[in-house]
Amino acid sequence: MDLATLVGLIGSFVIILLAILLGGSAGMFVDPASILIVLIGSTFVTLMQYPLGQFLGAGKVAAKAFMFKSVPLDALIDEVYGLADEARKGGLLSLEGKEVSHPFMSKGIQMLVDGHDGSVVKGQLSKDMNMAFTRHDNGAKIFKALGDVGPAMGMIGTLVGLVQMLANMDDPKAIGPAMAVALLTTLYGAMLANMVCLPIQAKLENRAKEELMCQQLILDALLAIQAGQNPRVLDGSLKTFIPESKRTERE
Repeated sequence: MDLATLVGLIGSFVIILLAILLGGSAGMFVDPASILIVLIGSTFVTLMQYPLGQFLGAGKVAAKAFMFKSVPLDALIDEVYGLADEARKGGLLSLEGKEVSHPFMSKGIQMLVDGHDGSVVKGQLSKDMNMAFTRHDNGAKIFKALGDVGPAMGMIGTLVGLVQMLANMDDPKAIGPAMAVALLTTLYGAMLANMVCLPIQAKLENRAKEELMCQQLILDALLAIQAGQNPRVLDGSLKTFIPESKRTERE
């Protein structure tokens, strides 16, 4: 569980709710027509931009914003160092059945054990990397689209409310509800975009880059292990993936 995402999402809504309650009743900020225009309208407009399967899959991708477990690169390098040392002493077959922390690494090790050429290993794993990045990027784009559409639908709702208000100027009772639609749709659109969709988009993009870097480190390590590179040389090479201030010398 990524606490930063969860705390940020809940905290932002709590702050808005407190501001509403300090100023009066929360009931005045609830309007079914505004919700219909912004939430349902934005969903359908975004659906027009993507295939149905890709749109529905965005929810699964979004789960990575909350459930993604980061892999410490220094711990991954330590694990790779041990594998490289074992492979150098006992050959690649000594890695067969070896339990590792990352499924991408497990697949690569099995390819090494099976005797695949380095170009085949690199080609297959690079394809997996690119496809995974594309899936995550597509999910992020859908949330960006929702973030872009939300305020626009809010503006449309504002115009609808203003038209209703101007059309019923002779009926004072109709002015209030129409004005509520006009103002609350703008509020809902801004909240949908800036408190939900765009933050999730940014987090998914960060997750995709983080996972890509992790997979690139593993790919470089596997190719070096297959080539019989000295574990200490490999260790120094892989440490370029982490900031210099966090690098430690191996004993």
